[in-house]
Amino acid sequence: MPKIHSTAIIEENVLIGEGTSIWDNVHIRHGAEIGENCIVGEKTYIAYDVKIGNLVKINAMVYICAEVTIEDGVMISAGTIFTNDRFPRATMPDLKTLRPSEPDEHTLPTLVREGATIGAGCTIGNDLEIGRWAMVGMGSLVTKSIPDFHLVIGSPAKSIGAVCKCGQLFHRFDGNIEAIEVSCKCTLRYEIENEKVKELD
Repeated sequence: MPKIHSTAIIEENVLIGEGTSIWDNVHIRHGAEIGENCIVGEKTYIAYDVKIGNLVKINAMVYICAEVTIEDGVMISAGTIFTNDRFPRATMPDLKTLRPSEPDEHTLPTLVREGATIGAGCTIGNDLEIGRWAMVGMGSLVTKSIPDFHLVIGSPAKSIGAVCKCGQLFHRFDGNIEAIEVSCKCTLRYEIENEKVKELD
């Protein structure tokens, strides 16, 4: 059974997998799905129909909006904010009514692939993908898709090197476009060609 703190707000039609812990003052909107053995930290908000895989760690005060999908083994650090509307407005053009908050044709998706890490205090744009085992440095602003195994930092975030499954930076990009083989200290091996990183058997 999942462990749900008494102050958490869990709306109707929410699926929470076995072994998952939901901490205090979390709010999960209707239709969301969270897999097994996850942690959702305090004061986190998860919007309508968000899909979260297994073994996902979400720290405190994370905002996950509609149209976000998070695959297995992802870490999202404290204070991260996802966005889903590139040109948001509060009202209709006549300034007489609020725009509805439900997803519509302006709502754009974001996919976080398996094993990725998003550092503390990041802002994640929309209509993009964060690749497998990629890592986003703390405080970064992500405005475009990130390839597998890339480490990105800055505002806007830019790739500076390749990060291993173990979490260590094992190669800094230097402009070389030829194929090279690089090993991490943990012994996992990768091929890098024109900044495309592929894990070797």
